[in-house]
Amino acid sequence: GEHGGITQHIGAYQVKTENSQVITFIDTPGHAAFTQMRARGSKVTDIVVLVIAADDGIKPQTIEAIQHSKAAKVPIIVAINKCDLPNKNISKIKNDLMQYELIAEDLSGDTLFVEVSASKKTNLDKLKEAIILQSEILDLKASTSGPASGTVLESKIDKGKGPVSTVLVSGGLLKKGDHFVCGNTWGKVRAII
Repeated sequence: GEHGGITQHIGAYQVKTENSQVITFIDTPGHAAFTQMRARGSKVTDIVVLVIAADDGIKPQTIEAIQHSKAAKVPIIVAINKCDLPNKNISKIKNDLMQYELIAEDLSGDTLFVEVSASKKTNLDKLKEAIILQSEILDLKASTSGPASGTVLESKIDKGKGPVSTVLVSGGLLKKGDHFVCGNTWGKVRAII
């Protein structure tokens, strides 16, 4: 429930698949005002899931997100959301995306398209499958031993906890009590949530 009903922070979440594989999602704001956040988001991700509303179609920030992903050389999976709505126009979205070199498999392209409904939870398992499939094609692997390295997505001062950061560990293992360096700041990990 963020201000104005739009995502304003970069959030990170983990989802387990049926066969216990873990996918980490980074949620960047889709609103037009948050260009920098989207650019940062596409730099630290392995796969971009481009969410397009079936009734809205392509917006300027959709095009911008495609450009960020292409600049970061990150593969794109297109998730067409709100597919339960009567005024959806999926074929128009697929046709419109062709001019940005995102061609659906059913139109003899190589971009994965998944039609989902977040409110009805339709095809969310198919979206997870598409992400796992793409990660296997890209052979995405990371070491879970040795010192951790990664990216700070967001930081804030919490009244009760002190400085809190959302950190994406891309290699190694981060433990409570570890010392860290980030830019010209250093400190000790007091808790991991």
